[in-house]
Amino acid sequence: MPKSKNDTTKALWILMVFTASLFSFGESFAQNKDELELLRKMSSLPWISGPTEGVIAGKATIKFGADLQFLGTSGTSQFLEFNGNPPNDYSFTLAKKDFSWFAIFAFNKSGYIKDDEKIDADALLEQLKKGNEVSLGERKKLGLPLLYLEGWFVSPRYDAETKRLEWGTRLRGEDQQTTVNFTTRLLGRTGVMSATLVSNPQNLGRDVVEFKGALRDFNYNAGEKYAEFKQGDKIAEYGLAALIVGGAAAAAAKSGAGKALFKFLAFGVLAALAAIGAFLKRLFGKK
Repeated sequence: MPKSKNDTTKALWILMVFTASLFSFGESFAQNKDELELLRKMSSLPWISGPTEGVIAGKATIKFGADLQFLGTSGTSQFLEFNGNPPNDYSFTLAKKDFSWFAIFAFNKSGYIKDDEKIDADALLEQLKKGNEVSLGERKKLGLPLLYLEGWFVSPRYDAETKRLEWGTRLRGEDQQTTVNFTTRLLGRTGVMSATLVSNPQNLGRDVVEFKGALRDFNYNAGEKYAEFKQGDKIAEYGLAALIVGGAAAAAAKSGAGKALFKFLAFGVLAALAAIGAFLKRLFGKK
């Protein structure tokens, strides 16, 4: 269902309220104008308003309430591009209607991932920092904002009952704004669903609770559930640790669809989502 007239009116009302709020903090007109233009662009995308159900990659569905909205692949690609990231045709977005947080979903057809691996958080952080150094060089070439990985905000943890792996990273932008990406991997029979929440440290506790509440209504389709594994199914070439450090993307690059996902991850775009979180922090932190 299309975005309602009331939702559009609400978005415009937000623009007017925060115009006054932004100027009251003495920032430059050009900066305020750019931020409000970004918010206008994001609001104009073809959001599907709740309560309803979103279909993700033909593999799963997520039901969401009246305070949330959903974007398909084309809208998500624009959403990413608006915020200084490479466009991506394989991702989906779930967001609060006031944009106080949002999450990017993407499915990797890796195969069945065995979950019997121990996780060494310290070793994984070192690998992530090395990957961050590589992505900084790539992002400079592309003229994209630079994001620096500072450490864990939430150490990696795996829930064997729900088959969900989650962790949070703390990132710093060139403007010294700090934000958090909270990532969940939802294991399925034929691959893994990535769901990355973009928030900021001040609101993370609240936003994670809301995000996890939304994930309770995430369900793999019949035949795609982790418990439906059968002998002969494809087994992934990596385990839980690789899902955190990006090995999943490297393996996925061997397939056609995987190449886009690999590029998406290799340039640090999931870290780059922190730049959007920092923007939201500036905008909505001034009520």
